[in-house]
Formats: sequence, structure tokens, C-alpha cells
Amino acid sequence: MEEMITANILIGDRTYRLKVASVDEGKLRNTVKLINEKVLEYKTLFAGKDMQDYISMALLWFATEQNKTGEAAIQMKSVSASLHNLQAQIEKALKSDS
Repeated sequence: MEEMITANILIGDRTYRLKVASVDEGKLRNTVKLINEKVLEYKTLFAGKDMQDYISMALLWFATEQNKTGEAAIQMKSVSASLHNLQAQIEKALKSDS
């Protein structure tokens, strides 16, 4: 069973206490850093909103980026399967010519 640790993270102006697997702490902290950078960027671009608006925009951006990454991974698997199939067909054709 994985060791769980408590991580205190800050998003925007709020602190959250989470339990995560110790192996995932680095990923969590990198994600929080990325989200906070986006919050700061949106705060600069859209002055006059409240922190909840900035956090919402940053998290929407983050979720959209994750969706793009997932779609790219699916496409990569499809391309890989097609290449594997093509390689098998070439090898079969080469064996029958021998």
C-alpha cells in the first residue's frame, strides 16, 4: 500500500490540505505551481475580477489542456497500432518473397 502524506497547497489566496501518495507529491506541487502561474496571468490580464474568477479561468484552462493531452495520447496509440500493423504486413511480404 502506498504511503500517504499530507500536503498543504496554496491556490490563489486559499490553503488546502490534501492527502496524496508520496510518489505523487511532486506532480501535485508542479500542478499547483502551474495553476498559480495562470491565476497570476489572468489577474494581470483581467483586472477588477475577484480571485474566484481567476481561479475558475485557470482551472478551466488547465482542464482544457489536459483534454488536449489525452486526445494526443489516443491519437498516438492509434498511429502506433497502424505502424505496427504495417510493419507486420511488410515482414509477412518479405518472408513470402524469400
